[in-house]
Amino acid sequence: MTSQVSSPAEQADGAVVGEQRKPAGAKDVRRLDRVIIRFAGDSGDGMQLTGDRFTSETASFGNDLSTLPNFPAEIRAPAGTLPGVSSFQLHFADHDILTPGDQPTVLVAMNPAALKANITDMPRGAEIIVNTDEFTKRALQKVGYTASPLEDGSLDGYHLHPVPLTTLTVEALADFGLTRKEAERSKNMFALGLLSWMYHRPTEGTEAFLKTKFAKKPDIAAANIAAFRAGWNFGETTEDFAVSYEVAPAATAFPPGTYRNISGNLALAYGLIAASRQADLPLFLGSYPITPASDVLHELSRHKNFGVRTFQAEDEIAGIGAALGAAFGGSLAVTTTSGPGVALKAETVGLAVSLELPLLIVDIQRGGPSTGLPTKTEQADLLQAMYGRNGEAPVPIVAPRTPADCFDAALEAARIALTYRTPVMLLSDGYLANGSEPWRIPDLDELP
Repeated sequence: MTSQVSSPAEQADGAVVGEQRKPAGAKDVRRLDRVIIRFAGDSGDGMQLTGDRFTSETASFGNDLSTLPNFPAEIRAPAGTLPGVSSFQLHFADHDILTPGDQPTVLVAMNPAALKANITDMPRGAEIIVNTDEFTKRALQKVGYTASPLEDGSLDGYHLHPVPLTTLTVEALADFGLTRKEAERSKNMFALGLLSWMYHRPTEGTEAFLKTKFAKKPDIAAANIAAFRAGWNFGETTEDFAVSYEVAPAATAFPPGTYRNISGNLALAYGLIAASRQADLPLFLGSYPITPASDVLHELSRHKNFGVRTFQAEDEIAGIGAALGAAFGGSLAVTTTSGPGVALKAETVGLAVSLELPLLIVDIQRGGPSTGLPTKTEQADLLQAMYGRNGEAPVPIVAPRTPADCFDAALEAARIALTYRTPVMLLSDGYLANGSEPWRIPDLDELP
């Protein structure tokens, strides 16, 4: 999904929007310069999808944005427990922003665990929307609550909105012939619809996405769309939400051009393809799947039409060995990995230095020593990238600063490797890989 940003001269030709008059019976609309929203729930509650859809609509609206997906390192921790909480944070504004933000101004908590895991990050006066259907005695005990925080006064310093999301979703889908369990799965779409109304987000893109995603299950697509619309209508009609908010597009924060929302791993994959085309060399990726780098392998495997060859090796050493052979054969050679894989690839990197072969080692870093925490972010591999080889084997290092910058970092890493006949380390990380922001689609004439 793309959005257009016009030049100042073009903007000057547009109509000037004055004060809006509120129709009789309509709710107040307040204008804000920025908002930080965090969606939180169990790993199976669809918080990443909800956040991603809200992000896509925000990007199409023209706001600047930065996201921080955060999901457990554990393999599907028990439902309703603190280690199983998954969240997605989005910071969007009418001006240039650089981070996903520290303290959310809005929290959507799908259960008591989500509330308890995130409440300490919330400033006083923040808005908290909770799914009251999940605040059962058993769920409260599971996370250590002796009494319901919705009733004991502990949330008096916040703007609390208790909403029976599950019940409302099931009622909205009563005519679809779904089981209660199937209907409950759409509660994240109800929450998305409510937040879309609350912040005046476009809806057409989300409905089109749901029709495409569930094209083979039209009844499920229709149910999710109905839940999404029900959430929007609930915000419009309920007395609990007396105010909605507007955050104007950040037109002055961007140079003129066509923009799209992009994640770091996707930008990096596009950068590698662009580099191979600009260098007029076939692109070869030798890789062993490893979180959070696997998305680069997945994306590049889709682009055989650009002369991209991807090889899923049996292990990390085989992956870089195949890439080194491709470099010797004249390809733009890449291997992708994370910290544990860099340790295994060290000997072959040293060999590439000795042979003076261009080779890109893409390290999507993750936290912790040894195999680390695959879904937790840390810039952990700088010293390993600098010194983790035998003998005298210096290697240039390129590190992107934002998700969209991963595109330019990939181009620069390829330029250095091909110009100076050397392996190059490209250090991204889990936040950049999975986070997203607006990216101006470049003209081919602009690329080096």
